[in-house]
Amino acid sequence: MKGPEPLVLLVDDYESNRDLYTEFLRFSRFRVKTACNGQEALERAIELRPDAIVMDLDLPLVDGREATRRLKHHQRTRAIPIIVLTGYTDDGAQESARAAGCDGFLLKPCLSELVDELRRLLPSARRPRVLRSRRARRR
Repeated sequence: MKGPEPLVLLVDDYESNRDLYTEFLRFSRFRVKTACNGQEALERAIELRPDAIVMDLDLPLVDGREATRRLKHHQRTRAIPIIVLTGYTDDGAQESARAAGCDGFLLKPCLSELVDELRRLLPSARRPRVLRSRRARRR
């Protein structure tokens, strides 16, 4: 018997980005909760203790670097893998995200790369999605 699908906390201030990545992650067999700013990300991560966090860097209230830093220093969240998902292409963005404690770094837009990175970091997410025909599901 397999366990529940891994829970991902997706943090992005743009609703369209949250919607796009949420749909794709759900299709890829992840449960998804969202936050729209760094402060909400901190609160939800502590409350939910997700299996992984996908964090934008440019966030209101508390930016993604500071939110990552705080999560990596909090007893309840320090072991949760954090993947930064950003549009910043300069080398400084990756260096500062790594210095804050992120476990992965991806540039937007990316969908399949995000799923690959989550599966790399989460052993429970390594099961491939199996698509079955309607006939097979009725049995």
